Amino acid sequence: MMGKLVIVKIGTSSLTKSDGNLDLDAMRELTSQIAEAVKRGHQIILVTSGAIASGIAELGVKPNPNDIVFKQACAAVGQGILMAHYRELFKQHGLKIAQVLLTKEDLANRISYVHTCNVLDKLLSLGVVPVINENDVTSVDEIMPITRKYKVNFSDNDILSVLIANAVQADLVIILSNIDGLCDVNPSRKKGARVIPIVEKITPELKEIAEGKSTLGRGGMKTKLEAAEIAMQSGIPLVIANSRRKNVLIDILEGKKVGTYFKPTGKMSGIEKWIAYGAGAKGQIKVNEGAKQAILKGASLLAAGIESISGQFKIGDVVSITGPDGKEFARGIVNYSSEEINLIKGLKTTQIKKVLGYIRRKEVIVRKLMHIVGEVN
Repeated sequence: MMGKLVIVKIGTSSLTKSDGNLDLDAMRELTSQIAEAVKRGHQIILVTSGAIASGIAELGVKPNPNDIVFKQACAAVGQGILMAHYRELFKQHGLKIAQVLLTKEDLANRISYVHTCNVLDKLLSLGVVPVINENDVTSVDEIMPITRKYKVNFSDNDILSVLIANAVQADLVIILSNIDGLCDVNPSRKKGARVIPIVEKITPELKEIAEGKSTLGRGGMKTKLEAAEIAMQSGIPLVIANSRRKNVLIDILEGKKVGTYFKPTGKMSGIEKWIAYGAGAKGQIKVNEGAKQAILKGASLLAAGIESISGQFKIGDVVSITGPDGKEFARGIVNYSSEEINLIKGLKTTQIKKVLGYIRRKEVIVRKLMHIVGEVN
């Protein structure tokens, strides 16, 4: 593949030695491959971990795994060290870098989301390599994109890499770690594990295999599988591979069989990707069965189908839509605030003006600004 926009995520284990210090030789090898990819016409956005581990090594203090503030302090120390090394390594290839630190609000707020996309696009057009990491000093909360049966923690760069891919409409996500790919059995629990070359569907069996966590990083195969599922549903291919494999990045870009390839299963517009995975739901609208079935068949949500709401939200916010059973089956951008919907719920469109004195739009949520959550029984 040539001239593609690629998100490359490098995990903590790929950037550090066994003692936790940065592995400059490994960083040099990876940056050289990224530079070669840029030379070949690709646009690369680097999502990097390693700030906390780098800070721990710099401070020389043994971390308490449950001390979040200490980890944030380590990130503040380590981020500058990490970026200084990246700057020098990319400079050797004539490339400039830009540090981009993100919090959940940057992707959950539509305006900030658009600004982030615009800045990344401008940096790429200038030939700059954006180096992205979560802003650990200010971001510790979880966001819950549209995924079924699990919460997605923004505080993991596996997930962040896919959210960025959605934002910039990337062509490929490559997650590099200390593993060769997704195996058919958990290699830490059973011998004889073999890498699965292609995954076309994330099954409960695969999720069970993926249980486990890395030592220095915050994720593990579980979060990588969650990231892969988001990418697949969004229509973006994703590869998980071992960063220590010689020429791993270039081989992947050349289409060679490396690691595990997760095949896209869906396709979404840019706005639907944001509704589904970028935005955090500000509230909830419960609808009757008739409205639910109409939405699933392609209709917009009207006030008549609304039974109740919870939470406070304003016009333009993303809200969760649940059926009579209370289970979420969709999300969408509202045309009315929570206060307004409380007044017009259950009313026919012709009655709205009598209550509010105006009709902003006949639809509470327009169908094209809505995302259906997975399969609905």
